[in-house]
Amino acid sequence: MGIVFAVLLAFMPRDSKFPYEYRKGREWKYETLFAEFDFPIYKSEEQMREERMNNSQNLVTPYYKYSDEVVNKSIKAAEAMNLGRLRGAVISGLRTVFNRGVIADDGKRALVDLDMYEVIYIQRDKRAYKTPVSEVYRQSDARAKFLADLAKVTDANLDSLFKATGLLDLIVPNVIYDQQTTELVQAESNTAISPTSGYVTAGQLVVSSGEIVTAEIEQMLDSYKREYEVNLGYLGPPALMILGSILIALALSVLLYFVIAFTCPAVYTDTRYYYVLMVFTLSVMVSFSLSEAFSNLLVFIPFTLFALMLQAFLSTKETVTLYSISLLPLLIVADNGAVFYCMYLLAGLVHVYVFKYFHKGWKQFLAALIAFAVLVLQYLAFRACDMIAGNVWHDLLGLFIGAMLTVAGYPLVYLFEGIFNLVSNSRLNELADTSNPLVRLLEQKAPGSFQHSLQVMNMGETVARAVGVNPDLVRVGALYHDIGKTENPLCFVENEYLAGVSEDNKYHTGLTPEQSAHDIIKHVSDGLELAHKHRMPKIVCDFIASHHGTTVVGYFYTKFINTGGSPEEVDKFTYPGRKPVTKSEIILMLCDSVEAASRTLKENTEKAYRNLVERIVAGKMEQGQFDDADITISELNAVKNTMVTYLTQLNHERVVYPKNKLNIKK
Repeated sequence: MGIVFAVLLAFMPRDSKFPYEYRKGREWKYETLFAEFDFPIYKSEEQMREERMNNSQNLVTPYYKYSDEVVNKSIKAAEAMNLGRLRGAVISGLRTVFNRGVIADDGKRALVDLDMYEVIYIQRDKRAYKTPVSEVYRQSDARAKFLADLAKVTDANLDSLFKATGLLDLIVPNVIYDQQTTELVQAESNTAISPTSGYVTAGQLVVSSGEIVTAEIEQMLDSYKREYEVNLGYLGPPALMILGSILIALALSVLLYFVIAFTCPAVYTDTRYYYVLMVFTLSVMVSFSLSEAFSNLLVFIPFTLFALMLQAFLSTKETVTLYSISLLPLLIVADNGAVFYCMYLLAGLVHVYVFKYFHKGWKQFLAALIAFAVLVLQYLAFRACDMIAGNVWHDLLGLFIGAMLTVAGYPLVYLFEGIFNLVSNSRLNELADTSNPLVRLLEQKAPGSFQHSLQVMNMGETVARAVGVNPDLVRVGALYHDIGKTENPLCFVENEYLAGVSEDNKYHTGLTPEQSAHDIIKHVSDGLELAHKHRMPKIVCDFIASHHGTTVVGYFYTKFINTGGSPEEVDKFTYPGRKPVTKSEIILMLCDSVEAASRTLKENTEKAYRNLVERIVAGKMEQGQFDDADITISELNAVKNTMVTYLTQLNHERVVYPKNKLNIKK
């Protein structure tokens, strides 16, 4: 608990929270607010987006690059031609049009409609020059100009010359559109938009008491809040803030302690205590960290995963309470904390409920989608009531990613299962499978004991549900509690008939009461040894060790006394196990004894079963088996009543069919 307190204190927000809550269209319920400092009025996201859109629609002067490579290539090609006395005029004409610049004609190659611009930028020698569009040749115009200049210096047939040499093909665009630079300038012009639309000076009125918060006032309050939390923060004495943080951290730690003490005190007796503290600590760290620095990312956090992590090792009632407490830091420090608390609390509880039915394979995604739907419905409801602000699509995407992260993060349960030596509900379902090797061993070597275990398992599950105990846990305990009998199956009467043992060859024939009791008692230590060998979880070993507690092997102890034995030697007939502690261990002890004893009854009536159950429970109490037990009188009465009902229904009488005197076959 000290570690939890230290983490709470370490992650407690150091910056003060804006002390006012407000909504557009609502009345300002506080005193008249004057600005304590100068601050700019920031534009909203919608305003910035609109300005960027308008700016992007404005024409940006396009950029072009002058290509010396194109010019040199064309000049060299012309110099290589047999032009005779026109060679000088051709080279000069080409240099003239290229020097002014040639741009592609309109069309796909042009990329830009030059008719929309008066000037363009041409980059030449690493500098960009603003050039009027009228001073640059289009490709067709450049060829016409070149032809006209040559016609002035010769009377030769130029058409034949051009066809023979392909001279006009050398006039290609040497001013190339630079799309990358143009787009970069466009982007820079968008980022140059001012994020502010005004300024408020210290002492200026922000909002009056009782005034309706309009869109303009809300924008001013948002800006004031932004500057307050980022640049101003806490104004009081540092020692007072430290003291307040200590008291809040202490209060949350004490609250967690009492919640565990009142709802699930058994957690204190095993490693689940440290696991619960870890889950609570993780929730605190995430809530405090993101609420202070990245509050817009809270929707991406899979808080419902914390509920599933608790549910894996705790009962539903315990999970609900502890999950509610683990979300408290979110409620305390986050903006819209009450909204997020309600959203994640309900979604987490729904996820826990549906996960019982959709926990295998791809069905986990179905459970996550149901939880996501619950989050979305609540989010949209709060948006409709104007109780939460922000980008809707950003938040919905965050909630969806958070729901999927729940599926991705659930395998951590198996990691923690190994670290803390715990058994998850999924692991219990696996252990309760009768095809497991250890259960198969019991069925093969001690079939009578196996059938007894199945009956105890069914009875124990029914009783567990009646008193609110995890039925899967009791099922597992019942299935494995007698595995030690596989080491010496014929020592136990339920296995003799199936093995075909005759009356004269029974196991205990010829043994003293002490020897018989020793061999019977040994099935507990043999069971523990087998469980350790097969790496069974500690909780299974606890069932094996406690299902007889410290009771006495009554049949052989009575036989020993009747043959002159001393009562002081009762230790020879006493199980060296431990007394049951949890409700599940008590249920198994009683169901084990009642199921075995019920086979000796000659009457299948409710009265007979009730007398049997009362006698066995009273006997366990007289032997002090419930001294360390976590069970109330009312719960014990519920256990007894459920066992009586179960036995009555299991062994109900059937209708005896009358004989058919006419021997008519049907």
